Order: sequence, then C-alpha cells, then structure tokens
Amino acid sequence: MFVDRVTIFVKGGDGGNGIVSFRKEKYVPRGGPNGGDGGDGGHVTLRAVDGVTNLAHLSQQKFWNANRGEHGGTADCTGRRGKELVIDVPVGTIVMDRDRGHVLRDLKEPGDQVIVARGGRGGHGNTHFKSSTNRTPRQAEQGGIGEERWISLELKVIADVGLVGLPNAGKSTLLSRISRAHPEIADYPFTTKYPNLGMVSAGSDRSFVVADIPGLIEGAHLGHGLGHEFLRHVDRTRLLVHLVDTMPLDGSDPVANYRTIRSELEQYSPALATRPELLVLTKMDLTGAAEAAHRITEELCREALTISAVTGKGLPILIHRITDMLAASEVPAPVAEPETSAAGLPDAPVPTA
Repeated sequence: MFVDRVTIFVKGGDGGNGIVSFRKEKYVPRGGPNGGDGGDGGHVTLRAVDGVTNLAHLSQQKFWNANRGEHGGTADCTGRRGKELVIDVPVGTIVMDRDRGHVLRDLKEPGDQVIVARGGRGGHGNTHFKSSTNRTPRQAEQGGIGEERWISLELKVIADVGLVGLPNAGKSTLLSRISRAHPEIADYPFTTKYPNLGMVSAGSDRSFVVADIPGLIEGAHLGHGLGHEFLRHVDRTRLLVHLVDTMPLDGSDPVANYRTIRSELEQYSPALATRPELLVLTKMDLTGAAEAAHRITEELCREALTISAVTGKGLPILIHRITDMLAASEVPAPVAEPETSAAGLPDAPVPTA
C-alpha cells in the first residue's frame, strides 16, 4: 500500500514532578531539604531517512506519544529524562501544522529532522526553594505538560527525472528496462497507481533517479482521474521526460495527446512550463511507428527521441541525453553506486524536426 498523505496526533512527554524531601541521617539533627527535580519529558521528532518510501507505516496509528520524565528522588536525585520518540519518514516529506496551516519543515535531505512536539520541563524539588529565610521549604513543582498538536504529512517524491504522459504511454515499461524497479505493467490504462522510483546508471560514476508518475488525463489539474494525488510529485523533479505513444490503441492523435499533458502541467503549476523537457516517442517497434514519429516531429516543430522499451531500441541514447541535460542544469546530478547498466542495448537514430 502506497500512502503519501497522513494526519497524526503527536504529544511530547510530560515532565516529572519535583518532590518534597528532607535529610534524615543519624547525627544530623538539622538535615535540610533534599528533594530532587523531575526529569524533562521526551520530544517527538520526525526524521527523514533513506529506505522509507511512503507514509503507510503511519496510517494505522494516529496517536504518537513520547515518554514522560521520571519524578525526582530523595538525596537530590533528578528524575530520568523521558526517551525521545523518533519517527522515520521518507525524504521529501513536508510537515505541516494541521490547525494553523503553516509548514513546520520540509525534509528534503536524508538526516533532516524537526521536533514537532517538545516534552514538558521537569518540576523543581524543594531543594530548589531553600534560602536563608526558608530553610525548610515544603513546596515543589509539578512537571510541565508536553506540547501536543495535529500534524499533516505530505510526501512529494524527490527525483531527478519525472516520466509523464497519458496512461499506457509506456512509462512503467521504460522504468523497468533502464532501472531495477519492478512497477506493475499491463495493457490497460491506470496500471500504475502510485509513483515508482528507480536508480539508473549512466556510466561508472554517474547515475540519476527516475520517477514514474502515474498516467494523467485531461482535467487532471482540476482533480480529475488521479489528478492532484500525483501531479504534485512532478514539482520536485529537475527534468521532465514526456512520453508520447506513436500508435495509441484508442486511435487518438499523438500530437493532441502531447498538448493535453502539456496544458495540464502548465495549468497545475506555471513553473512547470519552464521546466526542461525531453520529448520521447515510444513503441517504435510497431508497424507504421516511423511514419507517425516523422509526422509528430513535423507538427510539433521540435526534436524528439524514438525508443522501444520492448526491444531496447534507443535506450542508450535516451540515458545519455538525460545525463547531459542534468549536467547542464544548475544543480549537478547526484553520484551513486551504479545499479543498472544499459550496456549492450542497441542504439537508434535521433529524428529531428
């Protein structure tokens, strides 16, 4: 189960109480106060970690409480501090206060963390109140109440490349061929119901992360189809790879299909209109695909790469072009250990307008 939105209640631990106590020792007839302070309550902290892909582990538990601090002890012993509660979330999680609506933290990098509910302060014991005029203080403080709030968590997938296109454009098949990801693949629309991530190797020292964004339809910016549920995952990508089926099974016009998705992206976020985009024509193994690809590039007046994820045609060129475009952007593509190699796949010519 993939969950990218969840609301939970968090509460920091209450502080321990201070106590009233006096020394009672033989040969010490005037023993003074020795009541210790209570321990502080534990915080509730959210931490972004690699290896956690979504928020499903938080969807079954709504209430998260940190441990309270222990009460103070005799002989000026301070109570033990409550254990901090650390909740691991995926990288790319936005933490918001549900009631006030403001963002507490955007956890963009592994290791980023934020305290969402602070523990209460431990109360002072009676030792804290002794003075020259109050030698036998009989007052102590109660521990403070831990902070509590409802928080909303929203995951936006962080990837270098986002695969976009109408349903059945070949996004999942492409991801499965160039990475080790195993998305569900079938010959019917909306096979992919949640974003899939894959690491692609582009040589011995370069790699990038690709996100397969579930198929969009006309009206997606208004919430139609999968709509806002997955359009927001495009926000984090640095490069869009727009896949267009050259031979749609429904007989639709590939050029119109391309313009439909472009319109949806632009209406959802004007910033996406300026995002670097690579046009890729898919399913070139089908009869008549070459003629269709020529017509598409002529009508759109722009360059397009042609691939067949089934036969591997054009995949090395696609990977190298993506690498070049990422390298040309302001932020360099991340370097990671290679997981997948495209070596051995046949090349294909690049038609131009």
